[in-house]
Amino acid sequence: MQLYSFFNSSTSYRVRIALALKGLPADYRGVNIRTGEHRAPAYAELNPSRAVPTLVDGDFALGQSMAILDYLDQRHPVPRLVPLEPRLRARVLELANVIACDMHPVNNLRILKYLQGPLALSAAQKDAWYAHWAAEGFEAVERLLSRHGSGPWCCGDQPTLADVCLVPQVANALRAGCDLAPYARVLAAHAHAEQHPAFIAARPQAQPDYTP
Repeated sequence: MQLYSFFNSSTSYRVRIALALKGLPADYRGVNIRTGEHRAPAYAELNPSRAVPTLVDGDFALGQSMAILDYLDQRHPVPRLVPLEPRLRARVLELANVIACDMHPVNNLRILKYLQGPLALSAAQKDAWYAHWAAEGFEAVERLLSRHGSGPWCCGDQPTLADVCLVPQVANALRAGCDLAPYARVLAAHAHAEQHPAFIAARPQAQPDYTP
């Protein structure tokens, strides 16, 4: 397999965690989204969304991190990211989708660039936008973890899709200078995950295209 990734992309980070948890090797292909490499015609042919990540498995290319994570779970089900038991499965997907559907889309790089480009927002306004939506999302995640969470991970004693989504989103928020002190359960789950070898291997600074 090949993984087209950018070291600071949270969606790429999700897939790197999953590959590491499942012990699946993949050739790393760096795509610099800051300089627009994802918009090159050859890459757009590979991924019509012109985004990262893209996973290539033989003659099968797949974009969109959540689709890739589901594909990996179906093809390589040990360890499972999404449990089979219906209620636990639903709880994992609930948490993961708060992050993947509600939080990430409004705070990703292309949105922030549009705010400062065509909409001409100042850096301070852009930062306020980011902080507002991060707080909205983490408040929801914190409530869900307080109500339904158990064990050291988001949903029990093993990492799941919820943790795979949470850790990169926390990394983004910390890099943006957001105050996460109000979210004790979020920080506890993140701190626990940060000690796991798969999460360590997937960190942005461990990637071959990393630049400080």
